[in-house]
Amino acid sequence: MLRQLLVSIAVSLCNIAIHAIVMAAVLRVARVASERATSYQSFRLIAIMTATVSVLMAAHIAEVVAWSFAYAIIGAAPAGTDLVYFAFVNYTTLGYGDVTPLQRWSLLGPMTAMNGVLLFGWSTAVIFAVLQRAMTTSRIKE
Repeated sequence: MLRQLLVSIAVSLCNIAIHAIVMAAVLRVARVASERATSYQSFRLIAIMTATVSVLMAAHIAEVVAWSFAYAIIGAAPAGTDLVYFAFVNYTTLGYGDVTPLQRWSLLGPMTAMNGVLLFGWSTAVIFAVLQRAMTTSRIKE
């Protein structure tokens, strides 16, 4: 069990670092974009939110890939398993339907899910912060 926890903590810390870097970049770009005046505030808001959510989705995909690499390195799933799919199932808390981890790595699924839930929550908070900043800036300029 200790080995499973150590692997989970290591991958989770890697994912937190990925997310922190992306969050800092998203907030910086959103701040600059919201400061730029435009006569088309609705289009500016659409562009800011589309870019924000797209970058966050890319970050989550990178985090899922990090989990799939970890699964590959330790051999957590049966041979022939699509590890990116397996990582997505765990990360998004979709649940097992067709692939389950090997018994000795059974704790990785819930740890992956916990990591995904926390990072989705963090992303939601950032989306709200970006939207709030963009809306506030839009009202000030009008």
